Parts: sequence; structure tokens; C-alpha cells
Amino acid sequence: MFRKSRIFETKFQMNMKRRINLLIAFSAAALIVLTTVQCYLVKTAYDYKVAQFHTQIKNEIAQITNNYSDIDSALVSKKEILYKTLSENYFQGKKTKLDLKNGVLKNEYQSSITEQLRRKFERDIPNFKIDFAIVLNKFILYKNTQKADTIFSEKPFIQNKLYGNLASLNHAFLVRSYVGTTNGTFENQEYKLLTEDSMYVSVIDWEMIILRRMTFILILSLLSIATLISLFVIAIKALIKQKKVSDVKTDFINNITHELKTPLATLGISTKILEQKNIRENDENFNAIVNTISRQNNRLQNLIDQVMANSLAENEIELKKEKIEAEDFLLSIVNDFKLTFPKIDIKTDFKTSNTILVLDKFHVTTAFLNVLENAVKYGSNTITITTKIIEKQFSISFEDNGIGIAKNKQALLFEKFYRVEQGNLHNTKGLGLGLYYVDQIIKAHQGSVNVISDLGKGAQFTILLKV
Repeated sequence: MFRKSRIFETKFQMNMKRRINLLIAFSAAALIVLTTVQCYLVKTAYDYKVAQFHTQIKNEIAQITNNYSDIDSALVSKKEILYKTLSENYFQGKKTKLDLKNGVLKNEYQSSITEQLRRKFERDIPNFKIDFAIVLNKFILYKNTQKADTIFSEKPFIQNKLYGNLASLNHAFLVRSYVGTTNGTFENQEYKLLTEDSMYVSVIDWEMIILRRMTFILILSLLSIATLISLFVIAIKALIKQKKVSDVKTDFINNITHELKTPLATLGISTKILEQKNIRENDENFNAIVNTISRQNNRLQNLIDQVMANSLAENEIELKKEKIEAEDFLLSIVNDFKLTFPKIDIKTDFKTSNTILVLDKFHVTTAFLNVLENAVKYGSNTITITTKIIEKQFSISFEDNGIGIAKNKQALLFEKFYRVEQGNLHNTKGLGLGLYYVDQIIKAHQGSVNVISDLGKGAQFTILLKV
């Protein structure tokens, strides 16, 4: 029946673990989706801010350029004269298309108009540092009704820059385009010149300007994502902690029966001994067995108190201290232990005599028995108990020949619910409370407990108590 129950509990734990893993997976997927949506919204807001910024710059620049005629009308007039001269030379065959293009792009007015535009931007748009370029896209001549003679018509290239200080159009944006027409007469024939130029600008550190404008949105988004991640982590931690608590509860229910069997086994053995006529007729033996039964009965009655005490820190345990003679006290514990584990060889080496200790007899008895039973759990068949006085402290050591404890696990021995797994030797049930209880009880008596052990060489637990 117990085996079936264990199989059912194992399946339940596996199903629970599977459900938790699925919940974590779905939660992680939901977190990724929500984070992706949040990032998409931030990207959309960023694109909107970029478009809004570009519109602002376009409007402000459009207000101050106005076909560049407000820069210097004389220079504009000279530019028209230049275009007319170059066109007429082209009609006369004195200039090729390449000569005409070079003459337009490398004119003497470039630096003057560039500087005037730069000063105008600094004066009229002081909040932004602007680099700009005006590039010529088209230069087309129409003579009478003949087909248009395209000198060049190209996509915007920085090589076709008329004015400005931009070195590249890669990170610039278009703010305006202007189509201009010029009418003229050559050898009594009318002609028309069509030009198209575009202005590109680049605002220095425009990305940082937009990010500053998005500060509130970014902070809110980051807080939202951080909150989601924090809630996810907290929920997962709580879930894992709840699972651990559930596992501990299951282990406790499964193993408490073993802890109850220890005093019950002693009571059963003592009862059978009392059935023997020769024991009943021997007052000394009879009284010894009766005393053992009384002690184990008290221990059984107080076992629940022991379990509850394990949930308390050492400063919260209520002790009922009394004066006891140390050696007699230890011998009574050894005798009770021998009844339960008759095959275990218990050796005593008491180097103290008539030592009086003030302690809680029940709690300390249980603590010492926990150390002894722990030695048996981990393969010991011989235990040596040694007492001595060290610097006005009563020292009692329990040395066994068990399988020992790895160095990296010794620091965890006294933690609540911790149980050392050592291959197939971990067959005895336990709550993982024994050594934790020992540590708490000894600390409550202002004492200390430590362990010295190596794998395969047994272990030695030493407890120091005030004399």
C-alpha cells in the first residue's frame, strides 16, 4: 500500500513539475510578446517623432529660403546671366554638354551663397546646428519647337552640389525642391531653360534631439518592461518556492511515520522485555525498563513539540533548564539508543567526572539522539562518544565510521530540510530536520556544534556547552 502511495506521489510530482514547466514556458512567451509589442509601439512613436521633426525643419527652412532670392538678388541675377552665357555658348558649339555641366556646378558664386545661407540658418534657426546642400538635378534647354536638349537629368547626387557644406546625402533629408525657368533669345530664336534643384539638410545630433523629446515615452516603456519582467520573476520564484514547500510537506508526511517509530520501537522492545518473568522478579532490571518506557513515552508525547520547535530560531525556543550530572545523563541516552539499535557498537570515553550542566533535558536528549541516529543512517556501525573539558567548556564528540561527508556539503548540514544524498546508503527516512534541530538547540544553550569529516573516513561531531 505504501509503495502504491509512493508511486502515486511520484507521478503527482512529475505532473506538477510538467505543469510548472509549461506555465513558465507560456509565461515567458507572453512576456516576449508583450515586450515585442512595447518595442513596436516605441518604434512607431519614434518614427512619428522623426516625421514630425522633419516637417518642423522643412517649414522653418521654407520660411527663410523662399527661392533664395532673399539671400542676395544680385548673386541670383549673376547666376541667371551665367546660365544664359553658358547656354548660348552651347548653341554656338563652343561648349560641350560636359563643359556646360562643369560651368554650372563650378561657378564663382558657390562660396558666397553658401556662406550667406549658413549665416541665415544660424540667425533664423538658432536652436539647431544645420549642414545643408543645394544640388542641381536637371538642366534642360528648349530651342523653338525642337526636342528638348537635356544637358543632364540625374538623381540627386552630392557631386551636383551648387551650394552648401554637406559632404554626403546619406543621412540628410529633402526639405524642398525648386523648378526654375529662364527665357532667352539667341540669333532671333527664342529658347527656354528649365532647371530643378533640391535642398537637403542634416541637423547635427538629430537622433539625440528626438530621443530627448521621447524621454517620457522611453522611461514609461522601460518601467513597463521592467515591471513585467519583475512580476514574471517574482511569480516564477513564488511558484518554485511553493513547489518546494509542497515537496517538503509531502516528504514530511511520508517520513514522519519513521520518526514516530523510533520511540515506539523502544517501547515495544521494553514491553516484550517486561513480559519476561525473570525481569519482573528483578527489581533493578524492572525499574530500569520502566524508566526507559517512561522516558520514551515522554519523548513520544513531546515529538510534536520537537517538530514545531524546528520552525523556531534558537532565540525563540523556550527552554526548561535544570541541573544534571553530565555522565549519568549521557549514559541514559546511550542505554536508550542501544535498545533501539542493538547491533551498533557504542563506545564511551568520558574524561570528565561529576560535571554539572544546566540544560533542557528533553531538547538536549533529542539533539544527541539525532546525532547518533544520523551516524547510523549514513553507514556507521561503531560510534565513540568522548567528553572532556576544553577552556571551561564541556566538550562532547560523536565519532563514527560511516561513509563521511564531502567537504562541499558540510556547510549545508545544519540547514533546515537538507539531507545528504550518498548513493544507495541513503535508505533511512528522515525529515532533514535532525541536524538543523541540533544546531538550534545547542545555540539556544549558548553552545556550538561543528563537524570534521572526509568521504569514506566517517565523521566527528563536536558539541561545546557551558559548564
